[in-house]
Amino acid sequence: MDSQRLVRHFLAAIAYRAQKAMRDAPAAYWRYDSGNRSRTPAALLRHMTSVLGYTRTFAVGGSYPFEPEPLESAAAEQQRFHEMLSAVSDLIAPDGSLGSLTAEQLLQGPLADVMTHVGQLAMLRRLAGAPVAPENFIFAEVDPANLSPDQPAPARPDAEWRERL
Repeated sequence: MDSQRLVRHFLAAIAYRAQKAMRDAPAAYWRYDSGNRSRTPAALLRHMTSVLGYTRTFAVGGSYPFEPEPLESAAAEQQRFHEMLSAVSDLIAPDGSLGSLTAEQLLQGPLADVMTHVGQLAMLRRLAGAPVAPENFIFAEVDPANLSPDQPAPARPDAEWRERL
């Protein structure tokens, strides 16, 4: 797989896993505070958007706010996040680079950071009392052409999971 396809596939994996963590989350989840000055899920999603917005500046210049203004709903926050994923994807060069960043730098830096935060969203779901069902991600329908919030349901969800409350 060439670098451009790999980076775009990773962006699609972020979109898929982020939606899995956020899909059907109860309204209270977005304000859940796990304590010790950690981010709420809504603040974490805004931070993820900010990381991607900052990444985009390596290709287009300018700046992106460290913490974007909160939007009116969780759905609007999710839409903005997915739009930023698409904006970054649209700027990926044939060699997988983005502006002055190589494909390797994208993967080891901002994209790995965003994927880490996706895992935190899933962990916060469990802590908030609304855990996400596990699945075998090898068989997930990850499509680099689909970075929208409209992601497919799990292809192979686990039938049994002990984490269920």
